[in-house]
Amino acid sequence: MTACQRFEGKVAIVTGAASGIGAATARRLASEGAKVVIGDLNGEGAELVAKDIGQAALAMRFDAGDVASVKQLVDGAVAHFGRVDILHNNASLMSADHNARDTNAVDVDFAHWDLTMAVNLRGYLAGCKYVIPYMLNQGGGCIVMTASGSAERGDLGAMAYGASKAAIVALTKYVATQYGQQGIRCNAISPGLIRTEGGKKNVFGPMVDILAANTLTRRLGQAQDIAAAVAYLASDDAAFVTGTILDVDGGLLCHMPYYSDVRQLLGEGNPYGEMDA
Repeated sequence: MTACQRFEGKVAIVTGAASGIGAATARRLASEGAKVVIGDLNGEGAELVAKDIGQAALAMRFDAGDVASVKQLVDGAVAHFGRVDILHNNASLMSADHNARDTNAVDVDFAHWDLTMAVNLRGYLAGCKYVIPYMLNQGGGCIVMTASGSAERGDLGAMAYGASKAAIVALTKYVATQYGQQGIRCNAISPGLIRTEGGKKNVFGPMVDILAANTLTRRLGQAQDIAAAVAYLASDDAAFVTGTILDVDGGLLCHMPYYSDVRQLLGEGNPYGEMDA
């Protein structure tokens, strides 16, 4: 437990919270005084996280791809705790089987594309749609979206996933613009390689070394790194921050694309230093 109680008297909904980033975020917010609703398609996993947190947590099974289910999650949170101050839109399709079918513009099938958008994008919109009226009635609130570096750069695969996350970036800015004057802030976090148990099933082998070579910090990310960023954005410490995309990626996307190649060739040398004629 932390001595800081920034969320005393506040209620948070965290989706995709049965494991990984969502579970870490739920625990972090609860440790700072929040009552937390643990929303996940994995109901048993959500129950375990809620049990670990204690009376300040409520587990609710929901399906981010079903807008009626998202509404039930939000309404259930308010019915149980009386209000909602924070929404962390975090649930997304990340199974290895789903990712394997997320290929390119020629080979991807429309059913896969539509399912990705239904969960990753429409589910986030539904969260905003149903939580914002409650926030307006109580004078304000905060929404944090989980985006991705895939929203900013093209890749050899994960096209539907990247497109959904790019749309989340736009959605974040629109919600921030449309409701800022009414007391609602909306920001997004763009994680780098985060070594959750689920993430390890999707990024493994040589790809881990490649991404590590392009990460500027001395370690890869942990779920707690994202949880800390969510806690900051959701708190009054970020009262003047809205409509922003916060990269929490160890510097993965901030450098020149040839960084790792040059570093391998020259070590810490300066590639622009003096050269022999």
